[in-house]
Amino acid sequence: MQFAIAIATDADSWRVVRRAEELGFARARFYDTQMLSADPCVAMAAAAVKTTRIRLGTGVLIPSNRIAPVTANAFASLNKLAPGRIDFGVGTGFTGRWAMGLGAIKLADMEEYIRVVMALLRGETVEAEIERKRRLIRLLNPELGLINTHDPIPLWIAASGPRARALTAKLGAGWIATAGDVQGAVAATADMEERRRAAGRGTETLESVVLTGGAILQDGECADSPRAMAQAGPRAAMLLHRAADAALAWLPMMVPMPPSVAETVAGYVELARQFTPQGAHYLENHRGHLMFVKPEEAPVCHCRADPPDDLHGNGEGAQRTLRGAGRGGLQRDRRADRARPGARHRGLGPDPPSFR
Repeated sequence: MQFAIAIATDADSWRVVRRAEELGFARARFYDTQMLSADPCVAMAAAAVKTTRIRLGTGVLIPSNRIAPVTANAFASLNKLAPGRIDFGVGTGFTGRWAMGLGAIKLADMEEYIRVVMALLRGETVEAEIERKRRLIRLLNPELGLINTHDPIPLWIAASGPRARALTAKLGAGWIATAGDVQGAVAATADMEERRRAAGRGTETLESVVLTGGAILQDGECADSPRAMAQAGPRAAMLLHRAADAALAWLPMMVPMPPSVAETVAGYVELARQFTPQGAHYLENHRGHLMFVKPEEAPVCHCRADPPDDLHGNGEGAQRTLRGAGRGGLQRDRRADRARPGARHRGLGPDPPSFR
């Protein structure tokens, strides 16, 4: 098991990434949320020239943000700066699209996008639809060395649902998963393994990343301390953003609502109905997503001082959670913790002993 960080992209996120490399982190993944944070390709380019070992990837790129040839060129360019250290992470889009009032793209559209990008990165001539016309395209002169198409760029797909996991298995891609507890992660992994067997890939090694959020509590520190709230609160606030998006778009909730916070979440949804400008509630709803907790979000983000056994936030609890994940078949998975913007001013701190 290795460790990684996922970053709300700052133009100079290389400072955090270089510190993560010094501490032994294996990967850094950059958000593609164009209305909230910096461009991931710009940040990855800076990190590429400031580091030597850590892998760099999008976590995750949204196909609708760039046409496929531009994405292929960007990753081949990054691969020139950090040969063999670049990962192409892609998904259907959550915040990057909801922050503009748009839902996720169709899985079929993402599959077609992946087909074109990966073919171009392999140096192939591929047919692609551009401006509603089918055209043959190719990266024309990679032999000049302006880009790097020689070192492979692995494909990773964010897949939380069964259909997305089936596509991940079909394409033999690395799996980017999310998890809030060991039980849910183990169940998702079992489903993923079954889909890989159905796709004829049961004998291949499952490469996977588990994205989660939280904070390692100091001895005696409450789970709702200011420091813990600043680090773990933005992850909890995702529940509010999802709930408001679903309610105002008349869609079903993407995840079940915990009964303990149902009333508070319903109150936030009613507040979101008043966000201005009317008809564009998503602008205020997603402001600060996975970066900070807004005042109206704080009540639902306050945790009990004594969380459940599988969510203990101190070093001992973290070890227990990781051991449980290993027993559940996640021993090949990589756990990624999210780094908030501004972390470069404080550093990532000393290497937690339990994580060595």
